[in-house]
Amino acid sequence: MDVVVPIAIVLSIFLALNIGANNSAASMATAYGAGARSKKEAITLIAVFALLGSFLAGAPVIKTLGKGLVPESVLSSHLGLVLIILIIAIFFISWANIVRVPVATTHAIVCAIAGVGLYSSALNGRKFFEIVTWWVVTPFAAWFLNYLIGRYLYFRTLRFLTSRYSEEGIRSILGFLITISGCYVAFSAGANNAANSVGPLVGIGLISPSLGAILAGLGMGVGAILLGGRVLDTVGKEITEICILRAVSVEFTGATLILVASVFGIPVSLAEIITSGIIGFSCASQGFSVTAQNKHVLRIAFFWFVVPFFAVAISYGLSSLYFKYGILAMLGANF
Repeated sequence: MDVVVPIAIVLSIFLALNIGANNSAASMATAYGAGARSKKEAITLIAVFALLGSFLAGAPVIKTLGKGLVPESVLSSHLGLVLIILIIAIFFISWANIVRVPVATTHAIVCAIAGVGLYSSALNGRKFFEIVTWWVVTPFAAWFLNYLIGRYLYFRTLRFLTSRYSEEGIRSILGFLITISGCYVAFSAGANNAANSVGPLVGIGLISPSLGAILAGLGMGVGAILLGGRVLDTVGKEITEICILRAVSVEFTGATLILVASVFGIPVSLAEIITSGIIGFSCASQGFSVTAQNKHVLRIAFFWFVVPFFAVAISYGLSSLYFKYGILAMLGANF
């Protein structure tokens, strides 16, 4: 079984790369779409602050994914189940990166764990439904808050700024705010999403929470640098035009929701929350019908609804095969 451990660690790091490309990249899409940062600047900030968020504030969510959904005894007794969880998550997130959609990374990993838990009759149903409730509430809150801001406060804020500051002064103020908000959301992303790649490994004691947070943060940063530009284009350029003031709103509201969830140890979707905020502004400026017909919005919504169901089903099915055909014994005999 010794070979299973390094394979699991490699898969975990690869998953962190994909999370950095898909989920963390979305954290800077608003500022990139607004033209406030270049693609290079955006992904560099993601790399730095995702690592900081993971290392300083990632422990509560890592603990939830490591031990809160399925008892650690289940995974520690069957390391092959960890491989199943990681492979399923990697499959869906890599698929999303290829088609340039900000998929909900958290949905893939949590539902993969849930599938294992269902088959082994060890799923903490109360915690799972608590997490699902947050999945519904947080993107709706991001959409609603930004819809209200776009509808009732956006132009008032513009008038306030233009009546009191010069064009250069406004540019300086917004530039400062967008830098702060971007770093804030990248930090929140690291705090919450680090657990997606290392939670199962930490839960069974393969690595410590501190080492897991560092590995996940580094992986997310490298993934954002190498692969994040593709998702930046989709979210930042192809849903609606985003000015700097709108970007600040989306980032601050989104980062706050994510950080609150992290404090409670709840894994939520960064991509879903940030994208919902952008859609909220789109509804306020372009109307509900126009936004609903946007092909990118429809494709994103499809991934959000499909991934959880498929992740649970595939995880359940692979767990069944794992025990039915004695894969654990086969691994032990050969390695």
